Amino acid sequence: MPSSFTDPAQREQENEARLCVIGLGNPGKRYASTRHNIGFMVIDRLADALGVRESSFYRNYSFAETRHQGRRVILCKPETYMNLSGEAVSLLLAKQRLNLSEILVVYDEIQLPLGQLRLRKRGSDGGHNGLSSIIENLGSERFPRLRCGVDFSSQGVDLAEYVLSPFQKEELPLAADMIERAA
Repeated sequence: MPSSFTDPAQREQENEARLCVIGLGNPGKRYASTRHNIGFMVIDRLADALGVRESSFYRNYSFAETRHQGRRVILCKPETYMNLSGEAVSLLLAKQRLNLSEILVVYDEIQLPLGQLRLRKRGSDGGHNGLSSIIENLGSERFPRLRCGVDFSSQGVDLAEYVLSPFQKEELPLAADMIERAA
């Protein structure tokens, strides 16, 4: 359909400033409080801060929409499990007609000390399977990401076991502070 026949409200919505924050994690209660779910935790905290009370589900991701400071904000959690996050993210971008510059991916980073945040415009996957899946599915490393440090200095502990474990009691205040700052 020619643009002259496009509904003005639809044209305005497509041109408005927007941001989609995508938190990586694994669905289900079993993983809810694990280090690998820090992205989901940030999305939950951000939803609370923005007053978002309900979310919807579309094929392989849950999402909620709101407005903040004149901008449309979409909060998203891929429901594909971490290693297949790219499938949900690519579907989300197509469905919402989002550009790579309009997303922010939030995820756990074992190479950063617990509590440290690092924001980047783009970059490699750094060995993170969820990020690798996104890069593969989008065909690009050129999207913003927020890395949330969960540390991995434990000797003799399996990496998968470590990231799928909850924070220790003494780590909880630092983790909670990091989630708050990230949101």
